[in-house]
Amino acid sequence: MSQAVGETVEETVEAISETAGETVEAIGETAEAIGQAAEHLTDLGNIAAVASLAVMLGLIFVRLRQPPIVGYIAAGILLGPTGLGIVEQSESITLLAEMGVLLLLFLIGMELSIRAFVLVLVPALMIAAGQLATGMGVSFLFGWLLDWSLPQILLLAFIVALSSTAVAIKVLDDIGELRTETGRITIGVLIAQDIAIVPMLIIAESFGASGDGQPVWQTLVLITAAVVILGGLIWYLNMPGKITLPFTRYFTGKPDLITLAMLAFCFAVAAISSLFGLSAVYGAFVAGLIIANSTLRSEAIQLTYPVQSILVFIFFLSIGLLIDLDYIMANWKTVLLFVLAAVITKTLLNIMLVRRTGFSWDVAVPSGLAMAQIGEFSFILASVGLANRVLDFDAYRLALSVIAVTLMISPLWMITIRRFHAETTEGISTMREALALAYASELDRLQAAGEAVSSARFRSRVYYRAARMAANKRRHKKKSVADVMTPHLSHVEGHAEGGSPPAGEGAGGAREKA
Repeated sequence: MSQAVGETVEETVEAISETAGETVEAIGETAEAIGQAAEHLTDLGNIAAVASLAVMLGLIFVRLRQPPIVGYIAAGILLGPTGLGIVEQSESITLLAEMGVLLLLFLIGMELSIRAFVLVLVPALMIAAGQLATGMGVSFLFGWLLDWSLPQILLLAFIVALSSTAVAIKVLDDIGELRTETGRITIGVLIAQDIAIVPMLIIAESFGASGDGQPVWQTLVLITAAVVILGGLIWYLNMPGKITLPFTRYFTGKPDLITLAMLAFCFAVAAISSLFGLSAVYGAFVAGLIIANSTLRSEAIQLTYPVQSILVFIFFLSIGLLIDLDYIMANWKTVLLFVLAAVITKTLLNIMLVRRTGFSWDVAVPSGLAMAQIGEFSFILASVGLANRVLDFDAYRLALSVIAVTLMISPLWMITIRRFHAETTEGISTMREALALAYASELDRLQAAGEAVSSARFRSRVYYRAARMAANKRRHKKKSVADVMTPHLSHVEGHAEGGSPPAGEGAGGAREKA
């Protein structure tokens, strides 16, 4: 009997132990699943936060007459490691950013009008060459003073010489100069710079991770091949007629296939270009030129633009993630000095070069101002310089900070200086008059807002004073009633205590006082 009870107890204990183990294991699996779900929800929350902030900042900067890409960079700065710390740079973001760069060059190639570019080809090439030559001269001066190496001098010249195509086109469009002579020469120079990016990247990548790089003759061969191929392609595409690509008829009326085919064509040509030692960006640009002169151009631009917009947003977001706010705050004087030097020097240089090529001051001033910033492709050159140990980490952070700040202030710089230039013809004698005329519309809006605020203040003061008067009136009324009642109560109390009025204060005394 006792043995049977013992066996039963042991079986019960074993069953309880097994059940408890299974329960603990189930709880662990449930907790792990909850953790994975929470992590997934956190990732979705981060994506929602990034997209929402980017849209909000993009709208704000558009309202401030600046391109939305400046808002995307600002979103990356705010959400990055030195900001709120919500998003960090990762391999996925880097890959998507590189795809965005390829599609950006692909779209620039598709939107390029070869015939319009050929019309301003000579002055555009002269201006772009002057920018690069001046940048190299300044870089050699700094290199001589600071004992820089030749790769550092060349890389700095490349970085400073480039301007932002996206920002310049947006600014010119906002002021109504995009389709004028100013817009044509500016876009021509920017296209020449975009074409020059290819040999710049080839040279920058030729420095090599060890600092030795590939042989000079190999670099020269690659640059020559890139220039010859591009020149021959431009000559061929300038001929009358459109290119009919293979299998075009199968894509008619199928927008999804056209989008996928264009993306595949872009990445395929970029991969082939990289395989032969040229830059992938060069291949993407060539692919865009081919599509631009094909029968699919209008559909390709319309259908690939949304995809390109998303990937370009990720590219500028990744730039914002790389910018170190702590570094800018700790070295704000150095950053400000380089920003002012870059913007002022490029403005004066661009105006002089455009003027020297035969254009009037009315064309040279807005064109030079539109190209005053440092371009977005300078970020890529700086990254290549860091990867190949041409730049150390501090120089890399300084370059990123200066490029980002020049991009952000470029539209405001353009609008301000252009207004001052337009108003100087009206006999302005003081800076106060120049500011008043340059920002007349903004001052009118501020004055209207100030009048509205003043009116609200006046109404609030009236209500406040009316309330105080009413309260004082009620208080005064209560006090008057109390003053009237107090002598009467004292008189009644005096009679109640049996007292008599003092002598002479009877009826006769009262009459004497009267």
